[in-house]
Amino acid sequence: QVQLVESGGGLVHPGGSLRLSCEASGIMFDSADLAWYRQAPGKQREQVASITRTGSTKYAASVKGRVALSRDNAKDTLTLQIDKLTPEDTAVYYCNARGRTIYELGIGDRDYWGQGTQVTVSS
Repeated sequence: QVQLVESGGGLVHPGGSLRLSCEASGIMFDSADLAWYRQAPGKQREQVASITRTGSTKYAASVKGRVALSRDNAKDTLTLQIDKLTPEDTAVYYCNARGRTIYELGIGDRDYWGQGTQVTVSS
């Protein structure tokens, strides 16, 4: 099955930085559109950043200028670098991939999600 495994979360002081990684398997990674989402307690899940199969990126206004999203198709890995963290960045961050599984070639694109990694920004 498709698996997306996030890592890199943790506790950081305001102004610090984190690099979140998502390692994918079971998906046609090169042709998938990818994104990071986050969900804070009591809030809706929101898209933080996205990157298309061609490498075009989009960022949420709340993080623009502080984040950089990249993909490594050779390693099937998605990375989110986030700097100048504030307490408002505290959330569970989820990796998302929209694409095709390698196991069932007859089906179209589907959304796949990782289990999430906790980011806590606190002084």
